Amino acid sequence: MEKLSREISGPESCTRIYRGTAGFLLFLVLLISARAQSPEEYRIQWIGQYPSEAESKKPDLGETLSRLVFGKKPLELSKPFNVLAKDPGHFWILDQGSGGILEVQGDEGQMIRALKKAQMDLPSLVGICGAPGDKIFLSDSRANQILQVSGGKLSVFAEKVELIQPTGLAYHPLNQEIWVVETGNHQISVFDLQGNHIHNIGGRGLDPGLFNYPTFIWIDAQGRVYVVDSMNFRIQVFDGQGQLEKVFGEAGDATGNLSRPKGIATDSKGHIYVADALFHAVQIFNKEGEFLYSFGSQGQGEGEFWMPSGIYIDKEDHIYVADSYNTRVQVFQMVKN
Repeated sequence: MEKLSREISGPESCTRIYRGTAGFLLFLVLLISARAQSPEEYRIQWIGQYPSEAESKKPDLGETLSRLVFGKKPLELSKPFNVLAKDPGHFWILDQGSGGILEVQGDEGQMIRALKKAQMDLPSLVGICGAPGDKIFLSDSRANQILQVSGGKLSVFAEKVELIQPTGLAYHPLNQEIWVVETGNHQISVFDLQGNHIHNIGGRGLDPGLFNYPTFIWIDAQGRVYVVDSMNFRIQVFDGQGQLEKVFGEAGDATGNLSRPKGIATDSKGHIYVADALFHAVQIFNKEGEFLYSFGSQGQGEGEFWMPSGIYIDKEDHIYVADSYNTRVQVFQMVKN
C-alpha cells in the first residue's frame, strides 16, 4: 500500500540538478536536512475480518443437516453498521439488519449475541458508544430513543427528552457526558450520565457551527469533538464546551473530497479517518484537515469495501470498519514502514 507521507526524491533525480562537487555537497546537506525534518512514514495493514472468510462461507450438506436436527445456528451479521472497541481484540458490532449487537472476543473471534431484537423493537440502530464500567449506549433513529445496556439489562436513556432522529453517539471522557447527534434537528444534544439534558450545539444552516443532517461523531482523548456534517459535506471540530475550532472538507468526486461521509475516528497520531460510503474507502486527514491518503476500493476482497459506515480506532490503533454490505467488520492497523 502507499505511504501516508510523501517520499523524498532519490539521489538519481537530484544529481541531475546539483552538478559538481559543491553542488553535490549542497544536495547531501539538503537531503539529510529534509530526511531529518520529514515525518515518519506509515502504511495501512489489513489484519483480518469478522466473521472470518471461513465462517462466512455457506455450510456444506452435513452442517446444514446438523443445524436442522440440533437447532444450532451460528450467529451471522446482516448489516453491520457501527463498531465499539473498549479493549483491543474485544469489540461490539452494532448490526442494523438483525436489530441487535454482537460481542466479539478472543483470538478466534467468537460471536456472542449481547442483545436480542425480541427484548425491544429496534428498527434502525445507528450509534454506539461506551462509558465507564460496562455501560454501552445505543441510538435508534426511527424509534427516536437512546438505549443503555448495563449489567445485561436494557433501559431507555434520557427518557423525558424528545429526540428527533438520534444517530451518532460519543462519550466525552473529560466532561463525563454523552453527546448525541440529532440528525432531524440538525444539532448535537449533550447529556450527563444520568440522562439530564445539559445543552444543544448547532442548528440548521450552511455557516460554520451549523449543520445540515449531521450523522456520526467522535471524541478523542483530549476532549476534541469531530462531527460529520453530512449534507454540508464537511467535518466540523469543536472543543469540549461546543466552541467551533475547525472546519474542513467539501463535496466532490475526487480523492480528498467527501461524497457520503459516515463514520469518523482519530488515531494516537492525531490522524482523522472518515469512512465514505460512495467512495467505498476510508480517507485519512492530518490534524489540520489536509488530505493525506485513502485506502480501500469497491469489492469483496481483503481491504475492499461495499458501502462502509461506522469506524472505530482503539488505544492500540487497530482500525475497525463496518463493511456494511459485505456483511463483515474489517480490521486494519497503521504500521511504520
